Amino acid sequence: MCGIVGFIGNQQAYPILIKGLKRLEYRGYDSSGVSMIENQEFNQYKCKGKVADLEALVSGKDISGTIGIGHTRWATHGVPNDVNAHPHLSGDGNLSLIHNGIIENYATLKEALMEQGHVFKSDTDTEVLVHFIEDIMSKTGSDLFEAVRVALCEVVGAYAIVVMDRRHPNRLVCAKKSSPLVIGIGAEGDYFIASDATPFIEYTKNVVYLEDEEVALIDRQSGLKIVTIQNQQKDPYIHELELKLEAIEKGGYDSFMLKEIHEQPRSIHDSIRGRLNLNHGMLKMSGIDRHEEIWMNANRIIIVACGTSWHAGLVAEYLFEEFARIPTEVEYASEFRYRDPIIQQGDIVIAISQSGETADTLAAIELAKEKGAFIFGVCNVVGSTISRATHSGAYTHAGPEIGVASTKAFTAQVAVLYLIALSVADKRGTLSKERLHRLMAELSTIPDKVEEVLKTNDLVESIAAIYKDHRNALYLGRGYSFPVALEGALKLKEISYIHAEGYPAAEMKHGPIALIDEEMPVFVIATQGHSYEKVVSNIQEVKARKGKIIAIVTAGDKTVSELADHSIEIPKTDDSLVPIVSVIPLQLLSYHVAVMRGCNVDQPRNLAKSVTVE
Repeated sequence: MCGIVGFIGNQQAYPILIKGLKRLEYRGYDSSGVSMIENQEFNQYKCKGKVADLEALVSGKDISGTIGIGHTRWATHGVPNDVNAHPHLSGDGNLSLIHNGIIENYATLKEALMEQGHVFKSDTDTEVLVHFIEDIMSKTGSDLFEAVRVALCEVVGAYAIVVMDRRHPNRLVCAKKSSPLVIGIGAEGDYFIASDATPFIEYTKNVVYLEDEEVALIDRQSGLKIVTIQNQQKDPYIHELELKLEAIEKGGYDSFMLKEIHEQPRSIHDSIRGRLNLNHGMLKMSGIDRHEEIWMNANRIIIVACGTSWHAGLVAEYLFEEFARIPTEVEYASEFRYRDPIIQQGDIVIAISQSGETADTLAAIELAKEKGAFIFGVCNVVGSTISRATHSGAYTHAGPEIGVASTKAFTAQVAVLYLIALSVADKRGTLSKERLHRLMAELSTIPDKVEEVLKTNDLVESIAAIYKDHRNALYLGRGYSFPVALEGALKLKEISYIHAEGYPAAEMKHGPIALIDEEMPVFVIATQGHSYEKVVSNIQEVKARKGKIIAIVTAGDKTVSELADHSIEIPKTDDSLVPIVSVIPLQLLSYHVAVMRGCNVDQPRNLAKSVTVE
């Protein structure tokens, strides 16, 4: 939620800020703003709308200054408008601040500040914070760095902030808790600050990831200084980025989402590469190998995740129970911490998150840690908070995912979870060597099979044209395909704003069948496997009520293809690997429907990529 960018150095700040905001717009896009200091005065502009609207606003205006901050917003407190857009000024006009997160005790702080005469212009918690910092400076005589540290000792909630004082244009102060913030160290005294490294990848590979409750001072003369909010000195640890500029550009595609759908053969291959050795029949998952005894003695696995990652977790539930014979539960991370879950010795908690910054998932991790569970993370972003908060883990190697609706993250997560399940099963001896090697071999073919499915794009587009104006849709699947039904429905909802629901196919008779008529498209994952005949029966039930069937079928299928109004063939694979292959046409379908409806597929309304608030 929200994108932050800052710069101090020897270049003009505005071009860096505006380019950075464009790259961070996937994190929030209902308003944006920039603020630069020149001659101890702010050149500050902000407005409702996208970054392009901000560019139009500042055209012809003074945008000079070699220090500045920028923000693109996803609204929490206050509606999207010019006033609530960031940056926010202190009451005396000396401080300018941007913020990602939620200040939970802002109302109490605001009431106390108003009693002292502070006047607020916006509805945001962020304006309260900058007034609070101002109040501390005026009462204690402290500088900005110290005032921010003291203020954050009193703040309850999540934050990533950058703040500057127009009277001291040689300094930027930033801090974080439960919301990502990274500092880039460039050449010749240039420093960059952002929610992730994408805004400054062409300027430097050297970064420092702020830890929770750390405050950083960047000074033109003295460089970088970091302390905790308890005033403990920290030595900055510099990481070298592997991210490449071309990975965050569209590469000739019309949208990031379409690019990322087509990147899946490579991203799946990259996620299994180096971990699967068919020649020697070996699996290498270092995060499992280092803690083999814990996995060998596991009593239960609890998977916590949100959204698309939760659907990947549902697939993993089938995998762990079938392959490793470990009881597995899948929990919404957003509900996990609020229901006093029972966690016992021998439980393993797997936390799944594309960004590695999902606030609900982080909260679930903290609770599980307190109760003594072993925490294993599966995420995509190296150096993310979840990757540092877990005892062990495995990275997916999907590369940056800019489109808000996850596509390649899902298939990469399922591929990595598949490897984990196989590795644990191998160690526990719950799979025969013959079947283990057969599944490993089949997994190695999946990137090519996904490449083959992508060739159905034109067929899927023609089907999308038929159903683009329908207001509702049902998605059905059994077993491993049930999570795919949920994911297909979510994609349609997210980017085309059509109401869609996913169900286990057998549950249709227990309620949803009442919705079936000639206006209801029903998307069915009907691949050949152990429940194939049952799915055929479900399709016949829909047809008897004049519903429209769009079926995902195994190549060469005759039975379902004759029943369905439309069928999309995918290559034959093991039941356990069907989700990675069968989800591809559903992703393409959602994409084409959204484009035909005039929706912004990369930036769907009301959504943001990285959900860093609860």
